[in-house]
Amino acid sequence: MNFYFLFLNYMKDFPKNLSDKLKTRKQNNALRTLPQPNNLVDFASNDYIGFSKSEVIFDETHQFLVDHNIKKNGATGSRLLSGNHSLYTETENYIAEFHQSESALLFNSGYDANVGFFSAVPQKGDLILYDELCHASIRDGIQLTNAKAFKFKHNDFEDLEKKVINFNGNFNGNFNSNFNSNDNSKNNININGNNNAGVIYIVTESVFSMDGDCPNMGELVAVSEKYNCYLVVDEAHALGVFGEKGEGLIQYLQLQDKIFARIMTFGKGLGCHGAVVLGSNELKSYLVNFARSFIYTTGLSPHSVATVLTGYYHLEKDKKALELLRENIVFFNQVKKMLYVSPLFIRSKSAIQSAIIPGNEKVKNIASSLQQKGFDVKAILSPTVPEGQERLRFCIHSFNSKEEISSLIACFSSLL
Repeated sequence: MNFYFLFLNYMKDFPKNLSDKLKTRKQNNALRTLPQPNNLVDFASNDYIGFSKSEVIFDETHQFLVDHNIKKNGATGSRLLSGNHSLYTETENYIAEFHQSESALLFNSGYDANVGFFSAVPQKGDLILYDELCHASIRDGIQLTNAKAFKFKHNDFEDLEKKVINFNGNFNGNFNSNFNSNDNSKNNININGNNNAGVIYIVTESVFSMDGDCPNMGELVAVSEKYNCYLVVDEAHALGVFGEKGEGLIQYLQLQDKIFARIMTFGKGLGCHGAVVLGSNELKSYLVNFARSFIYTTGLSPHSVATVLTGYYHLEKDKKALELLRENIVFFNQVKKMLYVSPLFIRSKSAIQSAIIPGNEKVKNIASSLQQKGFDVKAILSPTVPEGQERLRFCIHSFNSKEEISSLIACFSSLL
């Protein structure tokens, strides 16, 4: 009993600097808490085509494991040790063919894939130029690299090109004022002489997770080819949304041969878990040898990999869900124009539709009112987005009805 009270006393001594940070979050009305499950109409999840709720996929995954006599609950270790079960090879080969890529390498999550890729691939003397709205997982990976990294203005390829030209030129001392420091505060950059030996990586997303907009990929490819840069595209929110079979925006535009690496994550459109890096065989070999988030972690379980493979089978054959999603995206945009709320929204043709409502308290109140009306819509607060860019993030799905969409936007309009 004495040990119990000693333990309680110890636990009460929470570091003051951490406690102060929590207090600041509360004062700014920005403290994150875990939401409770609900039965509201889903306009919040990334389950764009309903695969996570599919009983057919669930049952087929189970039957696949039974038919192949796979009766393991876990991978048992890193894929480089004991965890590389045969299902990995079958799934990676299928995914590579589906995405018209030379190779595919599975990771445990989109976060793991981005951290592993960006911490391992760019080298000292290289330059990473990334869109300022790139996902936190990309930024976290960049923080672990020895390459220099700078952000360019969102979808602003003139700004990007200036930075590429600056890096490729001859100069002494620091980069000039065309560069902006990145999140790593790498402000004092000293590169002398000609930098043509350094590799430039241009990094973007095909669909941005908070804005829902897409870059002009053709223009971006043109810039990368003009200056011999390596283009890396995160397609997390494009899989299951764009393309005849939900292949993503890059294949929809037939640009897959112009991209050095594509990162696909399965927790959105595919409705399960994990991620894959698509690229050359040499890139796959390099990641197997140097990506620490791949090397030093237990692999996905056979059940998880079987779910991924079954999900891809359904992308091949389940065209109805993709058609319904696209119809609902068009319908959502039509209704918001009819009800005169379009000016609040960021222009988007994806499944993510964001309405800017500045102020944490204001946007939380509107989200709460919509939830009370039966709609699960989430407020995105600062610091997740910049202060003044707080928003309601509406996620459209194949399983949302036209009546639900109309009622949602009508309620939103009345609350304004």
